[in-house]
Amino acid sequence: MSLHDDLQALDGDVFVSPRHLASTTGTGDPALTPLLDLGWDLQHDDLGNAYVNSPNRRVRLGYLPEGEDDGLWRINAHKDPFGPPTWGVCFNDRVPTEFVQAFTSALATAYEQGPDAYLTRPVAGNDEHDPFLAVVPLLQQGWEIDRPRWGVFAVQAPDGLAGLEFTTGDLDPEAELTTRDARWQLWAGTSIDRPVWYATASTDTPVALLTAVTQCVADPAPLPRWRQVTLSYIEGMAQLTPIIPPQPPAPTPLDVQRAAASRRPAALPAVSVPRWSTTTRPALAGPRR
Repeated sequence: MSLHDDLQALDGDVFVSPRHLASTTGTGDPALTPLLDLGWDLQHDDLGNAYVNSPNRRVRLGYLPEGEDDGLWRINAHKDPFGPPTWGVCFNDRVPTEFVQAFTSALATAYEQGPDAYLTRPVAGNDEHDPFLAVVPLLQQGWEIDRPRWGVFAVQAPDGLAGLEFTTGDLDPEAELTTRDARWQLWAGTSIDRPVWYATASTDTPVALLTAVTQCVADPAPLPRWRQVTLSYIEGMAQLTPIIPPQPPAPTPLDVQRAAASRRPAALPAVSVPRWSTTTRPALAGPRR
């Protein structure tokens, strides 16, 4: 696919940068697709909310545009299908859809690998499951370590308009699943107290799933959005760059030849000129005078 085709396929007329200042695309399909492609069960209620369940009923996703709060996406995993969640993640209704898709794509991969992948809790000091691994992609893109208050480790975007917080100490498991008082909180805006968008994850959320999100957030590539749909980016903060289709390719010599031929005037019809031959009967001479 050419660059022209790539730009033509983009769903938007502007690029938003940095990408953490984008917002939702307004459709949940891209984030649902990785799970539905595995054959997960999809159901709807009378209000238009969608519920997706893994075949073993241990992982559940709720897409809740008509929910009780702004928690649009709620994803839980269970060791026992009938027991309480082992971990829970929430994305609010303004989180860029690409970040949610990064999570569900990683979740789909982990589910195929089995419970040891999608139920493995973080372990400090472990080469594969250390919680700090989720922070590394942001640090590699210039996010700075911060200590906003006691008991909180944080990193902040270079522009100061996004951050990731990790709360230490003991937390209420129920509150982690139902409020913003969770182990992890990712946000964008001028303040974590009044964020434009936020995502939370409870203590035992697998590090690989968290890292998939932070890698997507840290990606320096801008995100396409529609300028007129102001809810699709953080207005007044995001930098918008028009998506300009590339110029058509230069004509080939054959193209030039064909164009010239199409402009050339048609040739005049040849004039019929009688020709003499040995079979032509000469005209009789008239009488001399």
